[in-house]
Amino acid sequence: MSVYTGKEKLKLGFGLMRLPRLEDGSIDVPQVSEMVDLFMEAGGTYFDTAFAYQGSEEAIRKALVERYPRDSYTLASKLIIQPGSTISVEEAKQETMTSLERSGAGYFDYYLVHAIQRGNWQKYEEYGIWDYVKELKEKGLIKHYGFSFHADPELLVELLERHPDAEFVQLQINYADWENPGVASRRNWEICKQYGKPVTVMEPVKGGILADPIDTVKEILKAADPDASYASWALRFVASKDNMLAVLSGMSSLEQMKDNLSFMKDFKPLTEEEEKVIAKAQEALDNDKSIPCTACHYCTKGCPMNIPIPEIFNVENRKKGSPEFRVKREYTIVTAGKGKASDCIQCGQCEAACPQHLPIISLLEQCRSME
Repeated sequence: MSVYTGKEKLKLGFGLMRLPRLEDGSIDVPQVSEMVDLFMEAGGTYFDTAFAYQGSEEAIRKALVERYPRDSYTLASKLIIQPGSTISVEEAKQETMTSLERSGAGYFDYYLVHAIQRGNWQKYEEYGIWDYVKELKEKGLIKHYGFSFHADPELLVELLERHPDAEFVQLQINYADWENPGVASRRNWEICKQYGKPVTVMEPVKGGILADPIDTVKEILKAADPDASYASWALRFVASKDNMLAVLSGMSSLEQMKDNLSFMKDFKPLTEEEEKVIAKAQEALDNDKSIPCTACHYCTKGCPMNIPIPEIFNVENRKKGSPEFRVKREYTIVTAGKGKASDCIQCGQCEAACPQHLPIISLLEQCRSME
């Protein structure tokens, strides 16, 4: 059975990890509903949530599941065992039932073994999660199963050899990481093609970094097309590749949805000249020394010192040219009531959980100068 359902009319997928939130921290369901309406009207069908995305599954129940016929869209969710987690087998498997209850979807069209890394892949094997998702499919609770992957090409090959019936793979692919050895976007994509596995793409704008890139990249892209958004370059780069089931964009506002649809509804692949522009942007990024953190917060969930690592890295990245007093003020704001960079006990939990494979411990040492 093909993983393609026949409903996919748009390469763009609606990633539900970074939904808009109100001042009290809750998800802005009315705005999400408007975003869903625009997406569906444009021919979008693929929605991607997860057990670990706080409030996301409940929000999409209200914004999508309760408002549209179940056969008019496809919904993906995920089961996660974090690196270093002490979760039991029963607790891990219960995630599926909790996700189905939260979303009210009845079944998931796509279900993923979530965020596989060197630090957790064996736990999925030990807990029998691969057999579990097959059982879910036999029961009709999921239609297709695959896995999302944040590791090296060697492990990807091993997983595809161990589990040849996995139907698709979700990879981090963007122009910043295309040749990044820590992410291996291009090589992992090539391996999936070799094994005949369609790819869903996460982080095409690298957690927003390519939607608001460094100044040198902005200058390159604006010179090439003053009217195109920075995000459009990133999404079109990925969508121009073949073997893509969906390119997920974690949109956080109605404006972002409108922008994405403006160039994805009637999608045109990058031209040869535009590919050269991207190559210049890649070169500029290679010369940049910013910390490539996507603010996914996987690193903070088990931090014993409650250090807001992504927020500290953001201040560090944006301190260039800023007066010292302003840097210290911003640093004080993001660490208020939480741990500081100097509080790190070097336990390594964060590095095991980081999908970007960043040397977080040494980077936090670098950030101590802001205290």
